[in-house]
Amino acid sequence: MSIGAHLVELRKRLMIAAAALVVGMVVAFIITDPVIDWITEPIRVISERRGDDFSALNFTNVTSAFDLRMRIAFSIGIFLSAPIWLWQIWAFIMPGLTRKEIRYTVGFVGAAVPLFFVGCWVGMLIVPHVIELMWGFTPEGGVNFYNAPDYYDFVFKLMIVIGVAFVLPVFLVALNVAGVMSGKAILKGWRVAIIVATVFAALATPAADVISMLMLAGILIVLFFAAAGISMLFDRRKSRRAAAAGLPGSTA
Repeated sequence: MSIGAHLVELRKRLMIAAAALVVGMVVAFIITDPVIDWITEPIRVISERRGDDFSALNFTNVTSAFDLRMRIAFSIGIFLSAPIWLWQIWAFIMPGLTRKEIRYTVGFVGAAVPLFFVGCWVGMLIVPHVIELMWGFTPEGGVNFYNAPDYYDFVFKLMIVIGVAFVLPVFLVALNVAGVMSGKAILKGWRVAIIVATVFAALATPAADVISMLMLAGILIVLFFAAAGISMLFDRRKSRRAAAAGLPGSTA
């Protein structure tokens, strides 16, 4: 295809992806009420514990409530339309890939997407505990009027960070397949991985909720060792193929 034909194809794919996102946003906008009820549940719990009205979601201007709903609709719309826009990206780049590259790409995407959503789900479970923990630092006589955009950004970013953390082992395997890191090199970093996973889990969960911290850290550590094990299996397969082909250095 010529450059012009590629640009026409890209425009077509982008328009389909944008249309899917708009439809997803419309659907998501309808369900913003239960989403807002869920993310503000910790605020209601805090208000009940204090027995006052000094803990609430605060809208500072006329359009704040609408802006919050649009942010929520955009975020959820991305997730709802993900199958369509991911397929459009894949359909655009697939003709330029070899069979081997296609097979690896499908495997990586097939592993990364579910892990990301599982991580976001874990983040959803952790968010209320984190908000209640942060409320505990409010001094006596203080109030908790949470600015709506900032509050939503905190909740959304925390979920995304945990979701990305669940996908990191897939990138380790990708580095191994690309020949950047061997499985043994990945495994040698197990001490650092355990420390990082534990610190991350401690920061993402309340200090008093030790069970949640251990569960999150345990999941991340298991994913790391799974990535190291898969990488070592790939290295062994590469070594066998090199030995069968009689290539130098196949034993190493």
